[in-house]
Amino acid sequence: MRVTRTLLALSPLFAVAPACAAEPALPLWEAGVFGGTAVTPAYPGASERSTRSLALPYLIYRGKVLRADRSGVGARLLDTDRLAFDIGFALSLPARSSDVPARRGMPDLGTLVEFGPRLKIKLAEPTPHSRLGLELPLRAVIEARGGLRRQGATFEPRLVYGLQGGQQAWHVDASLGAVLGNTAINDYLYGVSPAFATGQRPAYAAKSGLMLTRLGLGGSYRLQRDWRAFAFVRYDTYTGAANRASPLLRQNSGTSAGIGLMWTWQRSSSLARGPDE
Repeated sequence: MRVTRTLLALSPLFAVAPACAAEPALPLWEAGVFGGTAVTPAYPGASERSTRSLALPYLIYRGKVLRADRSGVGARLLDTDRLAFDIGFALSLPARSSDVPARRGMPDLGTLVEFGPRLKIKLAEPTPHSRLGLELPLRAVIEARGGLRRQGATFEPRLVYGLQGGQQAWHVDASLGAVLGNTAINDYLYGVSPAFATGQRPAYAAKSGLMLTRLGLGGSYRLQRDWRAFAFVRYDTYTGAANRASPLLRQNSGTSAGIGLMWTWQRSSSLARGPDE
């Protein structure tokens, strides 16, 4: 989903570009440290913005089934030239309602764990170093705050165009997608129960449907063998959102941006195997 401030907001750029026809074999695993800063809305549609700086260890593992890479962490169950199917998860950081006037007095937004299947379809390969694909992730959303609670489900179809430089010196990804949620996740973010209604924040019962439409651009560049710089920017519009009338959805659009560095400390001498090996 990645519709709240997310620990993985920078992760699409931490690792290497998507596989293209002429890419060299990659190490089975890599480990190191990444650091970066991202500026995002406090939550989708919020007037307030949040700046997060992170410095964390990372691990990339390119097993035939188990994977931990730029696409997330999970199990790859199918991988052919045209189709890939995996199961993975992602994390979203919490947001304190006391920091957001529109939510003041309401429960905080907790850490969210998103888990579920994703189908990836290669639509075209215009050049040996570019690829157009369609990603179709369907995820359950679970809140970890004083226990575990199911908070709904999301569907996030998106078109992704990736362009990669020779020897993976650089890559650029452009994407266009939408986030749709069921009633539960929309109510979690945009619903106002009568107990938390005020004169400026009337009660509101959220409904299922479109949450946002997203346009993204990101890329990375290898500075040296063990150093890579990355950056991203994305634009979300809430035009046509199912809960545009919610008193918690305060903006028509929102932008996010981030920059950072990744340092590889160790890498394996063995190489990752292709899908048919």
